[in-house]
Amino acid sequence: MDVSLYRLILDSLSEGVCTVDRDWTITYFNRAAERLTGVPVEEALGSNFVELFKGEACECHALLAQVMESGRPLAEKPTVIVDRRGARVPVNLNVTPIHAGDGSIVGLAASFRDVSAMELLRKELRGEHAVGDIVSKNPAIRRILNILPQIAESGSTVLITGPSGTGKELFARAIHHAGPRRDGPFVAVNCGALPDTLLESELFGYKQGAFTDAKRDKPGRFALAQGGTLFLDEIGDVSPALQIKLLRVLQEREYEPLGATATQKTDARIIAATNRDLADAAMRGLFRNDLFYRLNVVQIDLPPLAERREDIPLLVEHFIRALNAEKGRKVTRVSSGAMRRLLLYPFPGNVRELRNALEYAGIICQGGEIQEQCLPPAILEHGGAACLDAAGAAPLKPPPRDEKERIAAALAAHGGHRARTARALGINASTLWRKMRKHGIS
Repeated sequence: MDVSLYRLILDSLSEGVCTVDRDWTITYFNRAAERLTGVPVEEALGSNFVELFKGEACECHALLAQVMESGRPLAEKPTVIVDRRGARVPVNLNVTPIHAGDGSIVGLAASFRDVSAMELLRKELRGEHAVGDIVSKNPAIRRILNILPQIAESGSTVLITGPSGTGKELFARAIHHAGPRRDGPFVAVNCGALPDTLLESELFGYKQGAFTDAKRDKPGRFALAQGGTLFLDEIGDVSPALQIKLLRVLQEREYEPLGATATQKTDARIIAATNRDLADAAMRGLFRNDLFYRLNVVQIDLPPLAERREDIPLLVEHFIRALNAEKGRKVTRVSSGAMRRLLLYPFPGNVRELRNALEYAGIICQGGEIQEQCLPPAILEHGGAACLDAAGAAPLKPPPRDEKERIAAALAAHGGHRARTARALGINASTLWRKMRKHGIS
């Protein structure tokens, strides 16, 4: 058979295929390998495998080296490929030695199959989320990820702040699964979704006969989170009366279920989240100072998507993979026009809105590519006030001087009130405070 026909066949495979000689020079690299690694075929051919795939790809090289040394094939070995953008792609690796006529090993043939879809489904079923599930190359997010293992190991109470839709629960789950309580339960409750009396019974539980419909004892979320983590979402919406009871739990590590005559102990780690500026609320008497300081042992401030636009292409690819796995679709890419629209849109609903937009587009578009006209009306109708760089690829951030002037003008217009200023600027109050410190605005 003609060599070019062999290459055509290999290029049509969905699995990445790569061959190397004894000196680790890449002798073949198919199109699927290019898609998985982000390395163009033309660059890969003739390059040294070890030099081309450095850093976190060393595990893959170590596995290939074992086969080169022992001559024993490797089948369906789970590992990870780190692509050009730093994204970790879970794969199943197969490696076979290539023998010369005399039986000596002259190279290796490796194939790797992307198992991201199966991995995503497995994590959804088990409720697992690790640091590697957080997709970002934004400096602020990367700084958080760099210290997240230490935060996870510390066991300290954590307060995660940021606008709605920025992924606060994802970070909370990552802290849980990276820490010593990873084998314990992760229990979440939305404090803003329940009325006060119902929230109290949800958190602390109740005893039989505590009220009319209490037919039997019911454990609360603190009891269910024993040995694990309790995630209190939208903690800023808790009433002053319930704030007092939460303060006691944080101080004394004990609580009383409704109708109980004795206290119960809890060792659940607390991670709280809010889209409000609790420091400002505490100063204005809208949130208890003592509870705020108990919650704010370690604070993680998540920026809105509008401040991390460089992450949009990465998130688009991540969500397309997830939605393909979840919905059984076969979307392969987003057109350049659609991507431009996504880069220009301010995403007031943040990462959650981006995911929803891609799910909508996947329903509307019939083919494997999401076209511009498939995007939600809100994105299509947006004027696109942001400017693009010379390549038209990503929005440019406004010069610091312009940003400083805009913040100063907005503060003056709202009498120095930070919460109202933040709302007018379309950013989180804690983000406004960070920018004020950056620009020396008092």
